[in-house]
Amino acid sequence: MKQLLLGFLFLGFSAFGQKDKTNELTYNEYLGYVKKYHPLVKNANLEINKAQANLMMARGGFDPKIEVDFNKKQFKDKEYYSILNSSFKIPTWYGIEIKAGFDNNEGIYLNPENTVPNQGLTSLGINIPLGQGLLINQRMADVRRAKIQIQLSQAEKKLNAISVLYDASLSYFNWKKAHNEVVLYESYKANAENRYKGIQSLIKHGDKPAIDSIEAGIIVKNRFLSLEDATLKLNKARLELSNFLWLEDNIPLELSEELIPEIQLELTIQETLKTNDLVNQNFDITNHPKINALTSKIGILTIEKKLKANMLLPKVDIGYTYLSEPSYIDNYQFQDYKIGLDFYFPLFLRKERGSLKLAKYKIQETEFILNLEKIQLTNKINAQKLEIESLSKQKNLIKDLVKDNRTMLKAEERLFSIGESSLFLINTRENNLVSAQLAQITLENRFYISNSELFKIIANPE
Repeated sequence: MKQLLLGFLFLGFSAFGQKDKTNELTYNEYLGYVKKYHPLVKNANLEINKAQANLMMARGGFDPKIEVDFNKKQFKDKEYYSILNSSFKIPTWYGIEIKAGFDNNEGIYLNPENTVPNQGLTSLGINIPLGQGLLINQRMADVRRAKIQIQLSQAEKKLNAISVLYDASLSYFNWKKAHNEVVLYESYKANAENRYKGIQSLIKHGDKPAIDSIEAGIIVKNRFLSLEDATLKLNKARLELSNFLWLEDNIPLELSEELIPEIQLELTIQETLKTNDLVNQNFDITNHPKINALTSKIGILTIEKKLKANMLLPKVDIGYTYLSEPSYIDNYQFQDYKIGLDFYFPLFLRKERGSLKLAKYKIQETEFILNLEKIQLTNKINAQKLEIESLSKQKNLIKDLVKDNRTMLKAEERLFSIGESSLFLINTRENNLVSAQLAQITLENRFYISNSELFKIIANPE
């Protein structure tokens, strides 16, 4: 009878971790949902669209333009004037502007300057900047900046997306940790209840003192208390995880209580995050999004510096316009023309020189940040690789500790079955085993977080 009761007394230790995999929400599947549907990831994609829209706006500075200006005054049956000025302008890349026009003016009070032949006057001309605006001007700078801004937006998109994926990963790991603790406490709560029932039966048969019932009952209450606290943490972790689960059309999802985290996550996490190869090889930081973003900013500032340097040149615009009546457009009369010359040059150039110095300082400042970022990224990656390697070794050690504590508990149970141990010692051994398994869960969680931190540092969400 005694051996039969002891056989049921310690059932359930192998139950921990044995769950049906059909209800698993794997880490890879979870990240897939976050990448595809999370609103902040979608916002990151919008940054590229905004940059492309800015490029379209900048290119609009080179769009051909049609201009028509018509004014007419009629008073007391007299046509004071009727003035029609129309033109078609084509801006070109190097600041040169081509212009074609047609003017037709008449009236008894027309300004003599606006007098044209009866059939009107056609014109075809060109304006050329010889100083400012020839090699670079505001329109050229806007287009070049907008092109680089697309590259900058692509880098910032990766950084924003990786931040969301990192936060989502932490929530998943927290959910897994809480789930494993609940499974652990459920197992030991069942063991404690079985032990309590077995002790009561042994007491009835006179094989154990009544005080053992009190001690067994204390363990049951402690296990219930630990399980209740772990269940609370699991429910909160489940709700936190739901913040990252969305469907199309921005429909939020709530994580079902039937779903469980990936059981063998430690075997797949490095493949999912693509950190398995990085631990054993060097990472080229030249393609890192932060480096690309800073390089793009330097490119934008360099364009700004060139534009400021161009302002040191004198402003010299020369224009030539060929004039002809519509009927003579095929018979060129080069003696009919209009020319113009505009010249502007500040004597001290203090505003222009100051702007150029500020542009140079901004480039130097960004270059300092770029060099610092390269060093910091290299050191962070190396430090994270060392941490992952150390945690891998610690995981092996904690597995041995759990195994040894389980062996000690089984040995104590055998001594108890032959009357050479006490319930107090068994509970002590079991508490040591529980502490070791909780430490194992915590260490595994640190291993997951460490890999996700390396994933965040590398910043490659693809």
